[in-house]
Amino acid sequence: MIKAIIIDDETHCIDRLAGLVNEHHAGLIDLQGAFQTAEEGLQAIRTLHPELVFLDIQIHDTTAFDLLRQMGEIDFDVIFTTAYDKYAVEAFRFSAIDYLLKPVAADELEQAVGRLEKKIAKNETAQKLDALFHNIKNMQGASRRIAVPVVNGLVFVQVSDIIRCESDSNYTTLFLKDKQKLTVARTLREFEELLTSANFYRVHNSHLVNLAYIKNYQKGKGGLLTMIDNSQVEVSTRRKEEFLKKLSEI
Repeated sequence: MIKAIIIDDETHCIDRLAGLVNEHHAGLIDLQGAFQTAEEGLQAIRTLHPELVFLDIQIHDTTAFDLLRQMGEIDFDVIFTTAYDKYAVEAFRFSAIDYLLKPVAADELEQAVGRLEKKIAKNETAQKLDALFHNIKNMQGASRRIAVPVVNGLVFVQVSDIIRCESDSNYTTLFLKDKQKLTVARTLREFEELLTSANFYRVHNSHLVNLAYIKNYQKGKGGLLTMIDNSQVEVSTRRKEEFLKKLSEI
């Protein structure tokens, strides 16, 4: 059983989440209480030692981040509950942090709990939260970090260090500015969804490129790109028109 608590200042949100947990996940999650102020939440964490905290982003005049920064060591998992806009949610996705949009949906809770069960290691939580704090401050900038799952855990990579991503079935290889390559068990589509807003474009079924690192474009049926590392990437015919439009907007 996973010992858990809820920290949220809205009673109806607590009731909704607690109801879903008790109805669908009672065999896995032992919900030990709900707390409506940051002070009560901090005290509960220190006395109950939960393994999981469902944490509201805004708790009266305190943010969840303020609360977490008061913890000496974060040795529990966190699933945020939030009504934040899409840009803040993007920061969560970049940091591989789980979040539930309010009002919480049963299927989204199920997915978050499923990911929790499959987690590689609990000691990644502090790293993820560090990345989240960084990304919240840099939501629109190139200094955002992306959490990349590798064999031994997670590697946090600056988005601005990625030249391109190349697909090989269900694996994707990231090519970085320092000539390092990272191959991960995630599809190119997942990286496309994550990185499109960071000036990346999928020029081919197998290639997602950082538009800022295109060295030149050679015309052709679809065309051929040369990246700053001198690698060459084919542009598919059906993506050519939209790609050239994207280039013209840079």
